[in-house]
Amino acid sequence: MQGKAAGIVLLGAGHANLLAVRPLRAALPQARITLVDMAGHATYSGMFPGHAAGHYPAGALRVDLTDFADRHGIAFRRAEIMDLDPATRRVCLSGGDMLEYDVAALDIGSHGAMPELPGFAAHAVAVKPMGPLAARLAAGPAAGPAVVIGGGVAGAEMALALSHRGHRPVTILEAAPVFAPGLRPRTRACLHRAFARAGIRLCLDARAARIEAEAVVLASGARIASALTLGVAGARAHGWPARGLPVDAGGFVRVDPYLQVEGHPGLFAVGDCAAMMHAPRPKAGVFAVRQAPVLAQNLAAAHDGRRLRRFDPQRDYLKIIALGGRSGLAEWRGITLHGPWLWRLKDGIDRRFMRGLQGAGQPRS
Repeated sequence: MQGKAAGIVLLGAGHANLLAVRPLRAALPQARITLVDMAGHATYSGMFPGHAAGHYPAGALRVDLTDFADRHGIAFRRAEIMDLDPATRRVCLSGGDMLEYDVAALDIGSHGAMPELPGFAAHAVAVKPMGPLAARLAAGPAAGPAVVIGGGVAGAEMALALSHRGHRPVTILEAAPVFAPGLRPRTRACLHRAFARAGIRLCLDARAARIEAEAVVLASGARIASALTLGVAGARAHGWPARGLPVDAGGFVRVDPYLQVEGHPGLFAVGDCAAMMHAPRPKAGVFAVRQAPVLAQNLAAAHDGRRLRRFDPQRDYLKIIALGGRSGLAEWRGITLHGPWLWRLKDGIDRRFMRGLQGAGQPRS
């Protein structure tokens, strides 16, 4: 089925695409703008550990996309993005529909599934996308042992959240010999103390070989009991962009300093799905938020045939790690900070962020 030409198409309801809508609509009040996403709502990843810990109801971190589109005067189409042909500027959607674009932005994020790990699909759940895990947490009581596969900051936050929620014991499996090597030694030491207080076991040089219904089997042959197994072992790229777009070694879409897909004028990529070849950075929501105003300006410029604006991300940023309870740990400019005040700071930042995206009438429970 052929779709009508849609002008500007925002593919995926990631942070950058959503935050770009307001300035983009202000710059182009008459333009046709369409948002496409497979889910009916967008979930804010920054508040998800707090939700898993029991501090926030599901509604507090969700943006109703139909309501969002109505409030901003854009169209919303709920469909899965299957493929994209940059030569014809057509997007293939689930059900066989085709959507044309003049200018588009890809913001489909990443995922944490581990299909190469036997038993993962049947007995584990990835943290990204967040919908399946949110449903799993809502469906059953917080009890029994849990295993978190992946020992980075995201894995630490989820392990601490599950412990605070009531799972006992919680085990983190890290395949590397060092936990979270990107953190300063003092910050890592603070996290280790937080694990000890929460009764969390950290296993280094531990590689999962198989997931079973009630256990994780390690390459060493050891079995760790688990009623809930999470995959948090880094961001992985969705497969379909590699079929027609330039990607890096990890499968993430290569973009130039203007956030434009290399070799494809008028097509942009932002957030976790993009690889900024001029300024490589870790996958973190702060960069998507900072990309948004530049993306909005460049979408409008590409639409009107004007000059694009360069995006140069900062090298350092405030990293706040939720510690399960209402306390936090942070790194900023080489300094390690910790205490309940960091939770309050993060909570205030997150709630302000969500107020900017949610409508006044959207349920938050």
